[in-house]
Amino acid sequence: MKKTLIIVTVFVFVFSCKQKEEKKIIEKEWSTAEKIANANGFENWKKVSELQFTFNVDRDTTHFERSWTWHPKTDEVMMVLGKDTIVYNRKSVDSTSMNADKAFINDKYWLLAPFQLVWDTSASISDTSVVEAPISKTQLNKITITYSDDGGYTPGDAYDLFYDDDFMLKEWIYRKGNSKEPSMMTTWENYEDFNGIKIAKTHKRPNEDWTLHFTNIKVVK
Repeated sequence: MKKTLIIVTVFVFVFSCKQKEEKKIIEKEWSTAEKIANANGFENWKKVSELQFTFNVDRDTTHFERSWTWHPKTDEVMMVLGKDTIVYNRKSVDSTSMNADKAFINDKYWLLAPFQLVWDTSASISDTSVVEAPISKTQLNKITITYSDDGGYTPGDAYDLFYDDDFMLKEWIYRKGNSKEPSMMTTWENYEDFNGIKIAKTHKRPNEDWTLHFTNIKVVK
């Protein structure tokens, strides 16, 4: 009887400890960056085997576009620009593929900036504040992500991200080299769900005939 009591006591202790550990995991508070990423479907990204999209910029009467196919699990990238097609692997970028990779990093950032907040672990992210957004003039939450002066294609840049209470981006400011004045500001709009990944398909500059938008988006799992 005594042995049985000891065994039961040990079992209750172990079970209690396990419950406490599970509770700690459940209660883990996401950072603001994680909340923004997860609001856009980041938990589904690990299932993605292929991403296709076309990056478009319309300015006044001119149109520019380039198309991408990316296999994130292998990091193989294909760019189609006019009549040219370049295929390379991001694990082994060389002089012949560097310009294509710079373009890919730019276009991917526009497409998946909410995920970059989690991916770019070397960047610093500010605390949240509530401010008047620069374009809509409404009250939105704001964080700033700042990149270090070392490494990358555009070191030292900063982005001010304005998001609503559902952690969806609505506007942003790009500041080249972390300058005080904005280098560019655009909206984030026309969201659509692609196989669990939410993407803002349209970005517009205020008071300009300028639109950056994405077409031919395909998310393959």
